[in-house]
Amino acid sequence: MATVSHTVLGTCHHDCPDSCGWEVTVTDGRATRLRGNPAHPYSRGELCPKVNRFLDRVYSTDRIMTPLVLDGPKGSGQYRVASWGEALALVAERLHHIIETWGGEAIVPWGDAGTQSLAMVAGLNDRFFARLGASVQDDFICGGTSFLAAHATLGSGNGADPLDVRHSRLVVLWGTNTKLTNRHLWPYVEEARANGATVVVIDPLRTVTADASDWFIQLHPGTDVSFALGVTHVLIRDALVDRGYIDRHTTGFDELRAHVGDWTPQRAAAECGVDADEIERFAHVYARSSPAMIRTMIGAEHRRNGAQFFRTISLLPALVGAWQHIGGGLARSLDAYARSVVDIDSFQAPHLAGDRPRRSVSMNRLGRALLDRELDPPIQSLFVFNGNPLVALPEAGLLRQGLSRTDLFTVVSEQFLTDTARYADVIFPATTQLEHTDVVAPYGHLYLGWNHQAIEPLGECVPNTELWRRLSRAMGFTDPELFATDDELLAGCLEGIDVETLQRDGFIRMPVPDQVLPFAEGFPTADGRMAFANDDLAAIGLGRLPTHTPSGEGRIGGHDRYPLSLMTPKMHQRFLNASYSALTAHANPEGGPFCELHPVDAAQRGIADGDLVEVFNDRGRIRVPARVADRPRVPLGVTIVPFGWLAEHSADGYTANDLTSAAPADFGGGVAFYDTSVQVELAP
Repeated sequence: MATVSHTVLGTCHHDCPDSCGWEVTVTDGRATRLRGNPAHPYSRGELCPKVNRFLDRVYSTDRIMTPLVLDGPKGSGQYRVASWGEALALVAERLHHIIETWGGEAIVPWGDAGTQSLAMVAGLNDRFFARLGASVQDDFICGGTSFLAAHATLGSGNGADPLDVRHSRLVVLWGTNTKLTNRHLWPYVEEARANGATVVVIDPLRTVTADASDWFIQLHPGTDVSFALGVTHVLIRDALVDRGYIDRHTTGFDELRAHVGDWTPQRAAAECGVDADEIERFAHVYARSSPAMIRTMIGAEHRRNGAQFFRTISLLPALVGAWQHIGGGLARSLDAYARSVVDIDSFQAPHLAGDRPRRSVSMNRLGRALLDRELDPPIQSLFVFNGNPLVALPEAGLLRQGLSRTDLFTVVSEQFLTDTARYADVIFPATTQLEHTDVVAPYGHLYLGWNHQAIEPLGECVPNTELWRRLSRAMGFTDPELFATDDELLAGCLEGIDVETLQRDGFIRMPVPDQVLPFAEGFPTADGRMAFANDDLAAIGLGRLPTHTPSGEGRIGGHDRYPLSLMTPKMHQRFLNASYSALTAHANPEGGPFCELHPVDAAQRGIADGDLVEVFNDRGRIRVPARVADRPRVPLGVTIVPFGWLAEHSADGYTANDLTSAAPADFGGGVAFYDTSVQVELAP
């Protein structure tokens, strides 16, 4: 029989700003090669190390290929194979009982960005849970705080196009490890540098991006606002501002000037740990290097003052008039542009809930909710899809206790037996991105991506949308909105998009202006101006003017029992998403989880490189090897335990998020992971 091969275009689905285009070679129905799409205008044929090996994931012998039903204690990982009919009937029976006994609000969905593809993340799940009358998932692990703070300041969530960094004369990478977690933007940064730009990194950690920069400014964790206020003081004091732009397009400048009058470089230096001379120098370089672009992502929002950070740095481009120039301004997420051309609301059908009340449950404090017996009604069933909350959420110890409840009926849609899936009563097998069609709306560039289904679903796996259709049918629901096809769902959200071109090429630029200058001629506020002294921000507790507030529990030396500030960044070349840590081929080259300490902090505790240590606080403890380098990545008083490893990779079966704080950010539904204090000692 002749071999038949063809190539299928697709788009990476991961929670990553790059949303790369790819090509899949399919031979006799099997995907035999996956590589970057060289025609993609952003990723330009390159994939990251983890996705280069995505076929290992698709064809892994550890994949869940059939429905599974718990056949042992929760958390044991003991399951038996079940038919789809048996598994669906079991879920339907339990849900009907819960609804009749406690009402629909006793059912809670938890889904995140395990896939960012539109239909898989939002297609039918909200309709299904509305029909159940289930509780509504609230808050954001990430993204909400940065978006809402910037929107409240600028009148819009829009910003500069990150790709325009190639036109910049100064590139400020603030709280973002671009070379690792936004790697396809790095060539554009290098292009700017080749044309004479200076690259500055501002970060509490010495990252691979910091090592590749021209100038690294290492702040104390959570003190970015004080640094920015010191810079603002110098800009105004030394007449480095663009008064023409300020007068035309802003209000409250005189109030800001008075407000930062005592935020001298010396005062800022005392807070942020950066020399006053360096604050002076940065302010002058920022003002005199035009165009100057600040690039930031979500890292800084994981603090109690996260919204204040985004509010404060959003003022800097207006002070120097950087918004007027291509390559200038502030580049954050482009999600607002995507949402202006993709109708996410088309996936909703709130009328399916009827007049029934629907309470909100914070996705960030799920463990607390599961253990709260004063909730009325108490949570009786949990659905988990598109994520692994036991690894991704703070206060993992509380969540583990909640998932262990024998009376909690947990349903998980997954590809692998993750930490969370081990606590499920029923597991449904989910497809990978190669096994379904979808559309990806990126947040790191302006090109929508089409993902053609490349292969038939393996085993008995189904896309999320098909799972919700089957569950709706098993529940006896007949509402037509619950049974929309994937084609209908995608067509409904892509009005105004040339879908034919999108499908043919695998990508299409969003219909936004060729030159992205969102605030060159003013702001989309009521009066067309950006307010330095902002009443709307005051109304939500951030104050009329930007204010530095120490970052609470995570402040260095701010806790008597736990003197070290813990950060849990993504640091893995081969898996930046927790799901990849399940694959030995990806995980082993990283060497496993660890605790990195400054040499002085290590010496004070008698800890040497390679020693087994315990990292602990009142929330939990984790045993991992210590890393102590002569050239440390962490400043004194700070320690790192990287995010993303599964429990099985640590010596005692716990993860970094057993330690992290679930305190809310100051605005926007975020969570203060990095406001965490710990102690580190040699393991007994």
